[in-house]
Amino acid sequence: MDHQPKFFENLSGSGKAIGVLTSGGDAQGMNAAVRAVVRMGIYVKAKVYFIYEGYQGMVDGGDNIVEVSWESVSSILQIGGTVIGSARCKAFRTRAGRLQAAYNLVRRGITNLCVIGGDGSLTGANLFREEWSGLLEELAQKGKIDEEAVKKYAYLNIVGMVGSIDNDFCGTDMTIGTDSALHRIIEVVDAIMTTAQSHQRTFVLEVMGRHCGYLALVSALACGADWVFIPEYPPEEGWEDTMCVKLSENRARKKRLNIIIVAEGAIDCHNKPITSEKVKDLVVQRLGFDTRVTILGHVQRGGTPSAFDRILASRMGVEAVLALLEGTPDTPACVVSLSGNQSVRLPLMECVQMTQAVQKAMDEGRFDDAVRLRGRSFENNLNTYKLLSQKKPDAELPKSNFNVAVLNVGAPAAGMNAAVRSAVRVGITEGHKMFAVIDGFEGFAKGKIKEINWGDVGGWTGQGGSILGTKRTLPGKFLEKIAEQMRTNNINALMVIGGFEGYESCLQIYEARSRFEEFCVPVCVVPATLSNNMPGSDLSMGGDTALNVIVETCDRIKQSASGTKRRVFIIETMGGYCGYLANMGALAAGADAAYIFEEQFDIRELQANVEHLTEKMKTSIQRGLVLRNENCNENYTTDFIYQLYSEEGKGVFDCRKNVLGHMQQGGAPSPFDRNFGTKISAKAMQWISKKLTETYRKEEGKVFANTEDSVCLLGMRRRNLVFQPVTELKKETDFVHRIPMEQWWLKLRPLMKILAKYKTSYDVSDSGQLEHVAMHSPKEAETGAI
Repeated sequence: MDHQPKFFENLSGSGKAIGVLTSGGDAQGMNAAVRAVVRMGIYVKAKVYFIYEGYQGMVDGGDNIVEVSWESVSSILQIGGTVIGSARCKAFRTRAGRLQAAYNLVRRGITNLCVIGGDGSLTGANLFREEWSGLLEELAQKGKIDEEAVKKYAYLNIVGMVGSIDNDFCGTDMTIGTDSALHRIIEVVDAIMTTAQSHQRTFVLEVMGRHCGYLALVSALACGADWVFIPEYPPEEGWEDTMCVKLSENRARKKRLNIIIVAEGAIDCHNKPITSEKVKDLVVQRLGFDTRVTILGHVQRGGTPSAFDRILASRMGVEAVLALLEGTPDTPACVVSLSGNQSVRLPLMECVQMTQAVQKAMDEGRFDDAVRLRGRSFENNLNTYKLLSQKKPDAELPKSNFNVAVLNVGAPAAGMNAAVRSAVRVGITEGHKMFAVIDGFEGFAKGKIKEINWGDVGGWTGQGGSILGTKRTLPGKFLEKIAEQMRTNNINALMVIGGFEGYESCLQIYEARSRFEEFCVPVCVVPATLSNNMPGSDLSMGGDTALNVIVETCDRIKQSASGTKRRVFIIETMGGYCGYLANMGALAAGADAAYIFEEQFDIRELQANVEHLTEKMKTSIQRGLVLRNENCNENYTTDFIYQLYSEEGKGVFDCRKNVLGHMQQGGAPSPFDRNFGTKISAKAMQWISKKLTETYRKEEGKVFANTEDSVCLLGMRRRNLVFQPVTELKKETDFVHRIPMEQWWLKLRPLMKILAKYKTSYDVSDSGQLEHVAMHSPKEAETGAI
């Protein structure tokens, strides 16, 4: 869709004052949101105030409401919790308290509020907004403010951002803090698994989430837990027997450990609590297994925010300021949220009412409605978990008589193993015989193919790299041998999990169909590359894990630079010609610049960056961070930029360089990559099953698929998972540089520059439309939010 870009330059905040507060429980990423609001506010020439200690600070006034500068939010991006404090406030629940708060705001001319908190905090803000004009009139009657102030500050604008690790707010796929909490949980589970394995133990882990089971459900998906208890999906009558049978079956399959995850609000179908102690006692009494309980508690709220939370909070913070600038007396209080990969604005009270409706549905025992009200993402997680966690007895499995092969192609990417596990288990559930190909198409040609069963992929979700082995070799050289292997093993469909080579491989297989009938089978490629350079998908497995490595390294480097002062670090990231890692890493780490291939630069820009850093060294922030994509320019190499900065910065700052290299490829997959790999792969396998049924020729007794739409790439596009024929994606691909011709994240590039104090243009065409919260139908969940 062609649209005229709309830039925010015509939105001025001059004469406006914005107050920012954090309220309710803290969450990692709140500081990133505060930083973005402050810097975007100052950028558009508004005054910005910190309101310390949440609503309590607003009621108390005085030093709790302070105007801030650009430097006030320096070095807070990587800190967990909230630096401006948060407190529960009884006074604000009374009209007298709100009257005092209104007086404290009006005295400073603040009529725009950005509230970062949970549904309680946002409901309070909305009530405050509705009462605002009445409160001002009351203040005028009492002689505290004059009539002119009543007119000048006639209405209050409210924009909310949801900061909560529980992810219990309807209308957004992810709340700020949820991804970081998942990181804490998965770190603990991975550590526990090694000790449980040693002693053949069962571990019962209790995670937070109040009345929402999101953390428990996603961590169960991400670690392949044996059983999970969540409030929205209570176990059926007699669950005690079912669970014990499953645990003992797993032990009989030589599995040396069991992991059971319990949400703190877990209940049974009679609304009675299920506690971690109760589960432990049951396992010990019935099975006699050595069982331990670990309650994670406030560990989940602590620590540094993940890359995802920093980017999410920075995007939302900027969007919140735009929403405040565009606000009118008729604009309802809105909440900035995430749908798929897109920032959206939703009416605050619609979200709050739907969130309350979930609790009501659970209280009344309408659990299916509760799951649906939680949103597409939650429902998708639950459906995938149900598919993968329990193997049906062989007698109950359908028999499709189809053989499906799974292989990895390209460089290793975190999440590949989770995707293979998911594909194998969904395939077996659909009645297929699953085959694993070792070492990509090269291994396929050599006949390295074997049948793989349900139990063979147990424990794969948390493993980094590629257990099957992967090669960059394309099938072009070995077409005849691969066709022979497909004929010998009677392979009826192929699932390729890989990067750009995976996409090119599928194109070659499609083009070879006229010569080899064996390739006339359904083929699906699922994106797995840390470079995130696949056409047809906004995100790919491995990207999030690599970003977290970059951000963690940058945090350490920044810390070392603040010790030595006046130091600039130049960091080289991977990605081929795709600047995704450099750009998003810079946004998440608070870098001063990021050099990428997609935005050509010359010596003048390098010079301008040096001057910008020279100015920065005169402030209290005496350090710099510059990211460079490995292939951004063949002449302006990392060494060249390092030498240029060293020479030009002489006497002002010194320089260091760091090449991150293959660190970005290794390590345990992040929760996001495990979850993304698991869900996207399950969906791809369901598509393969559907295509197999459609293309099976009964009279010939074989599968024959020769249409373009039988070789597809499954990618995430804006808000949905979409199957796209690889031939159609050719026109969207720059094959020389192995990148898509259009990349969504380039729109976020100005955001990084704004937050680093550069003047730039920011296209806000996608912002500004207030949408409505809709309860989706069960069918819609299948179209797939992640």
